Amino acid sequence: MNAWESIRIAVRALLRNKLRSALTMLGIIIGVGAVIAMVGLGEGATQKVTASISSLGTNLLTIMPGNPRIRFGGPAGGGAPVTTLTEDDARAISNRLAGSIVAVAPTARGAATVKLGNKSYDTSLIGTTPDYETVNNAPVQSGRFLNRTDVDGRLKVVLLGTTVVQQLTDSPDTNLVGETVAINRSAYRVIGILKTKGSGAFGQDQDDVVLTPVSTALRRIFNRDYLSGISVEAASRSRMDLATEQITRVLRARHHLHPPFPDNDDFAVRSQTGLLEAFQTATGAMTGLLAGIAIVSLIGGGIGIMNIMLVSVSERTREIGLRKAVGATSKDIRLQFLIEACVISGLGGLLGVGLGALGAKFLGLTLDTPAAITLSSVVEAVGVATAVGLFFGIWPAQKAAQLNPIEALRFE
Repeated sequence: MNAWESIRIAVRALLRNKLRSALTMLGIIIGVGAVIAMVGLGEGATQKVTASISSLGTNLLTIMPGNPRIRFGGPAGGGAPVTTLTEDDARAISNRLAGSIVAVAPTARGAATVKLGNKSYDTSLIGTTPDYETVNNAPVQSGRFLNRTDVDGRLKVVLLGTTVVQQLTDSPDTNLVGETVAINRSAYRVIGILKTKGSGAFGQDQDDVVLTPVSTALRRIFNRDYLSGISVEAASRSRMDLATEQITRVLRARHHLHPPFPDNDDFAVRSQTGLLEAFQTATGAMTGLLAGIAIVSLIGGGIGIMNIMLVSVSERTREIGLRKAVGATSKDIRLQFLIEACVISGLGGLLGVGLGALGAKFLGLTLDTPAAITLSSVVEAVGVATAVGLFFGIWPAQKAAQLNPIEALRFE
């Protein structure tokens, strides 16, 4: 008996008990669906964050104040803010490392209230320099970006993100260039509208921002002399490690730091590449964990297949005896029951892929995270489901193959 004939007989046997076959498939369907949904969401989240981080440039280095090994206080934590980076640090890096870096953009961040007419909106204000446009990939869609005159003169000028424009005018497309807005009760002229960027790597709204010269932010708005961070664009990806080492040396010398390092550093240099790799590792581990939990459902489904196949062997004992009596070999009987198990698990796997894809799409819309169903995950899920059916079908198939034809024919 050839394989096609075995498949035909197996399918016919399964169709005789449609409800039982469907319920047996249910464990496989749920298991494969859970695997597809979890892997799809994990892959989608990874792609979204990778694109968001990459959009800022793979050559970006970020210098943050404070030592990451020490829990510094801050406004959120009720302690003193970290004040270890200054404009002089940014200038020193820019002047001394011209061969390793392309641009340096110091940033001073804080909260501010923007008012236009009778509408006001609380947003995030960033004081920076002209280099911020290229270093942080922040192009304008209308008007112009900051220039050196704005910074040197501490001019009261701002650029608005489209979310801020939306909140002030009820439309993100309103052109406010040339208009005057009030920030903390002082008048500022709008010189540009930033191009829409959407949500960032961790879900933050990148358009909910106001940019102003760093000198204006420090002296006129925040009344302080320390920075929130410094963004540095390395000359190339291959020079990022060298630039990191040189920045570290410059800041340690300027801040009069002493060994042991990095325990005594009062700053941290982070790269976009390192951040991307760390996130991919974390999401990969989480996706693997969730997929592993979902695979337990597959094992449960496999046990269900084994159980129903043992019942099937018992019910069809006389049929098995009759087939052996007319010439079917033990190999034919074994193959038939293995094919039945594989048909149940394989068909359940295919249905599970559809269920998982729909589930991933629904969860993606709910969580605002795109689901990415890859061909490799589909092939692997269906392959694992079929393998589970094959594994758990071996014992029932072997039991059927070993039946004595005479005793099987006398079975009631």
